[in-house]
Amino acid sequence: MNRFKALFAAALLAAAPLAAFAEGIDGGPKQTTNWSAISMFIAFVFLTLGITYWAARRTKSAAQFYSAGGGITGVQNGVAISGDYMSAASFLGISGLVYMSGYDGLIYSVGFLVGWPVVTFLIAEPLRNLGKYTFADVASFRLGQTETRILAACGSLVVVAFYLIAQMVGAGKLIQILFGLDYWMAVVIVGVLMIVYVTFGGMLATTWVQIIKAVLLLSGASFMALAVLWHFNFSLESLFATAVQVSPKHAAIMEPGTLVADPVSAISLGMALIFGTAGLPHILMRFFTVSNAKAARKSVLVATGLIGYFYILTFIIGFGAICLVSTNPAFLDPALVATKGTLAAIKGGSNMAAIHLASAVGGNLFLGFISAVAFATILAVVSGLALAGASAISHDLFATVIRKGKVDEIAEMRVSKVATVCLGVLAIVLGIAFENQNVAFMVGLAFCIAASCNFPVLLLSIYWRGLTTRGALIGGLLGLSSAVIMVVLSPAVWVVTLGNPKGSAPFPYDNPALFSMTIAFVGIWLFSVLDKSRRGTIDRNGFDAQFVRCQTGIGASSAASH
Repeated sequence: MNRFKALFAAALLAAAPLAAFAEGIDGGPKQTTNWSAISMFIAFVFLTLGITYWAARRTKSAAQFYSAGGGITGVQNGVAISGDYMSAASFLGISGLVYMSGYDGLIYSVGFLVGWPVVTFLIAEPLRNLGKYTFADVASFRLGQTETRILAACGSLVVVAFYLIAQMVGAGKLIQILFGLDYWMAVVIVGVLMIVYVTFGGMLATTWVQIIKAVLLLSGASFMALAVLWHFNFSLESLFATAVQVSPKHAAIMEPGTLVADPVSAISLGMALIFGTAGLPHILMRFFTVSNAKAARKSVLVATGLIGYFYILTFIIGFGAICLVSTNPAFLDPALVATKGTLAAIKGGSNMAAIHLASAVGGNLFLGFISAVAFATILAVVSGLALAGASAISHDLFATVIRKGKVDEIAEMRVSKVATVCLGVLAIVLGIAFENQNVAFMVGLAFCIAASCNFPVLLLSIYWRGLTTRGALIGGLLGLSSAVIMVVLSPAVWVVTLGNPKGSAPFPYDNPALFSMTIAFVGIWLFSVLDKSRRGTIDRNGFDAQFVRCQTGIGASSAASH
């Protein structure tokens, strides 16, 4: 009953500000109230809170909290992974990139998608055979527990923090535009719901929130893409020809080079997106929710198909917005049309291209649905991120490093829930603090750090006999620190965010993955080769037993029995 009261209170907290602004408190809403969006948003909140209440009654052990007891099927997990991966940056951001840059926007779609074969063939099965709750279980299988888990936890928490900031700021801006709420209220709503989902329901609730969100998002995006194609008689040639005709850039939108101008930037961005996927802690955690390696492979197969289909839809949506949004004065800011052109004059910025297109093809009701889905997208992603961060704190740091494995499940789960609340509060504070900052670099930084710290250590711990604890620790820290430093010194932060003069950035590229990944791999190799310590010998000798279990699954117990 106490759980039900807490969940109901959270629902009222989430719904009350919307209702208040709908009634005109504090002078009335800041824009025309979209009742359909508000109604669908509240319906989604109550639906997911009901799922959380159901999951909370089934979440009694650490295995159930961290990995849903290994009871998620391969297909369910694949849909949940796609829901976890298709963030607001994917839906709104990539559609906006295609809207502004045309063909070049595909570099993000392709980069995000191509990362999944890396996960399929290199990571998924060994991860499930070797791990328990987090990817640090795999990296520390034969290495020193304390050093490896501290490194993995640091990498995970930095990735989670920057990813959370981007999602929280995106949620705040989205709700501010769509519902007329104050920015801080929107951020608080997201933070409170995230805390409730993870604290009460754990992985089971998070999984089903992600599944529902994936189904809603794919349904809405499919309808939008089909409506665009119907408008052009299902002819892609007609769609592209019209886009070339109405765009101020004309034929340039069908050519590469408008978004990423030089080969080094393209390669570096591609490496971050491809290899960063295989190092995202909230994605890697999902492979422990299935019962065996076969289900893990099926999960990746389902997720890859759904994600690939979704990115095709975003491409059609982006070009549809060029044709139907940029030519409609209702979606443009008249003050900006003369100075910036029709593309850049879109109300709310390019990230709102998909939202305006929903109104153009489906009216106010469909706009409400897409608005609620976009918000559901953010909720699902931040829930997965919060669970990954809480797991790093409670399982890797508290249970293993601080208590040396001598801790009962109740104490570990209590620490995890406290960590979730702390992460939620931190996300709210940072989301409010970074309201006026350019957060695009934060998503890139999250992928870059995952590719520069988590991925090299995870990959080499599985496949390289010569890896030692010293090499993993020093090389991983070099990759982590170099990625952060180079991003801060890049034009995206040094000039755009910090306001320094154009051309003064000490590091010339926005995404440093090409350089930071190289530093990480070279550092891991060099300090492992030079390691002649007794610990290094133990690390190398443990490879054979690990490799057998990694490839065959012999000795790997199911998640449910952990």
